[in-house]
Amino acid sequence: MKRGAEATQLTDRDRTILKDVIVSYILNAEPVSSRAVAKRGALGLSAASIRNVMADLEDSGYLTQPHTSAGRVPTSKGYHLYIRSMMGGSAVSSSERRYIDDSLTAHDQDADELMTAASHLLSELTHQIGIVLTPALAETVLRTIDFIPLSESKVLCVVVSTSGFVDNKVIATPEPIPREDLLRISNYLTENFGGLPLGEVRSRILGMMAEERAQVDRLLAQTINLARAGLSVEEQPEVLVEGAQEVLQQPELSDIVTIRCLFDTFADKARLVFLLTQCMEGQGVRVVIGDESDVTQPLDFSLVTSTYSADGRALGTLGIFGPSRMEYRRIIPLVDYLGERLSQALAESFAPEA
Repeated sequence: MKRGAEATQLTDRDRTILKDVIVSYILNAEPVSSRAVAKRGALGLSAASIRNVMADLEDSGYLTQPHTSAGRVPTSKGYHLYIRSMMGGSAVSSSERRYIDDSLTAHDQDADELMTAASHLLSELTHQIGIVLTPALAETVLRTIDFIPLSESKVLCVVVSTSGFVDNKVIATPEPIPREDLLRISNYLTENFGGLPLGEVRSRILGMMAEERAQVDRLLAQTINLARAGLSVEEQPEVLVEGAQEVLQQPELSDIVTIRCLFDTFADKARLVFLLTQCMEGQGVRVVIGDESDVTQPLDFSLVTSTYSADGRALGTLGIFGPSRMEYRRIIPLVDYLGERLSQALAESFAPEA
């Protein structure tokens, strides 16, 4: 193999040794030496010959050596090659499929419960950190909006999206609004704006404020004011995290500095939301490894994500966050399946009644 060769130029021997190092490191969390590879005897090569191949793989960017006297560990480039063409296919077991399906079906009346169930399943089934990015309110599609009187000066606004997300907000009103007027306002908004993204609904409502009719029609003016307050869409996506205690058992988090770095990562919500939102672009499972992101780099972690959707729109991402030596062969199909099933659960649970 020539130094700096691309993956397509790797020989079968090179690929076998690289795969051996990656699989061994995933299992044992220890740098892999040429002697350890030679002892397994897959190729019948001496430790010296294997050492030369590992040095070439290091020069090509697939392996790295943490310390001069240590063995070698995979780089992000090495892991990606393994994922693309070495690890082989693996299906989610039938028992895990049933467990996932049953768990999501048990929460078919509440989208927020579905999100929580998904994050729990990800962590429980992988012993890693499960992450779910819930959609920003503006990205969901309006199904119904209701205004319910609480007192003479307060009204409860209940917004329900077609994907089942519910937002409640108490609105202060300058004067009492009769219950029958609140019902008319609710019906008007639902009938005229149902099926539109909430961000677009709010924009249209704000546009109506300049119309001449809004200046003279008292009920329309009340409608606009209530909708403007009730459809405030400045809220950002939320990140649900579960399983931090699970990952603390990994040898990568054996010191207080690394543990503090992990919790600092989740405290920086904006950075995490930005990365998870980026992962919504494109199709299929996305894998971000180590130095490919300022979120994964400090811990040498990986993020494996899949997008979930409803109403034909991508709503958010779900995935696994854990050490880069995670068991990709099992985790990637599991994340993919959970993304599909969460999308189906949202569609089935909150489909319009016939």
